[in-house]
Amino acid sequence: MLPAFNSTLIARFLLIVSLGGCAFAQAAPAAEKSAESLRAEAARLEQGSGTSRNTAQAVKLYCQAADQGDEKAQFRLGWIYANGVGLPRDDNMAAYFFGMAAQQGHPQAERMLRLVGRHQGPTPECLFDTEGKDIVANTPASRQKVVALITRLAPEYGIYPRLALAIAGTESAFNPQAVSPKNAQGLMQLIPETAERFNVRKPLDPEQNVRGGLAYLRWLLAYFEGNVTLAAAAYNAGEGAVDRYTGIPPYPETRAYVGRILQVFKKEIHPFDASITAPSPRLGRIVLKQT
Repeated sequence: MLPAFNSTLIARFLLIVSLGGCAFAQAAPAAEKSAESLRAEAARLEQGSGTSRNTAQAVKLYCQAADQGDEKAQFRLGWIYANGVGLPRDDNMAAYFFGMAAQQGHPQAERMLRLVGRHQGPTPECLFDTEGKDIVANTPASRQKVVALITRLAPEYGIYPRLALAIAGTESAFNPQAVSPKNAQGLMQLIPETAERFNVRKPLDPEQNVRGGLAYLRWLLAYFEGNVTLAAAAYNAGEGAVDRYTGIPPYPETRAYVGRILQVFKKEIHPFDASITAPSPRLGRIVLKQT
């Protein structure tokens, strides 16, 4: 049962931002422990230092630290799964976490990836434990059903719920019947070409619309190798425009759009499935231009 609308919570957590005809109910994430403290607590539980050994709880805490970008926690999770430390060996899970650490330049992670192979399959469930729950809990009652739908479907596509909610909130203010002057429709504001591309036959059906938007977002993340800024810019302006301008297009609407997404989803890199599509042929130039 989702919590009812609470004006005190709304006052505390929500900020309604209106720009260009869009409004987004932005919930400030709850205060969280630092990645370092989570990792230290996980290590104590894993080793049984001053407490009972609890590998399952240690993995949960390592995962929270990994989600905050802690490469040591990411590598440790990979090691735990690769060696079956306190739980069954799982090379696929090991590959996922070694891959996260390798993206951040961990010196041993790339070598371990060569031993366990590349990750295939969905994002580990532990990374979705808290993503977007504050937004769900603090959305007006009239929109909670569709916000919960987005939160439920996002992990099926390997998308952090918070990023999916940032896109839908900015696009439509969680209005499943929204239609823009350019005929972008529904919660994820799919234009007819995108709806057809991702097999959405009823764009105003909330579940079909969300699935189409998530499929497109998953494709964009693969195309831009997890770069959230580029994927967000492309969701607004199209991947062709991002390629053409080798970065965020110089459109005021797109620049403002990307800013709103990053206010809510504060991670620069998102996991991606490289099997979905080949990367942008201009990605090297874009990255070079950004450095």
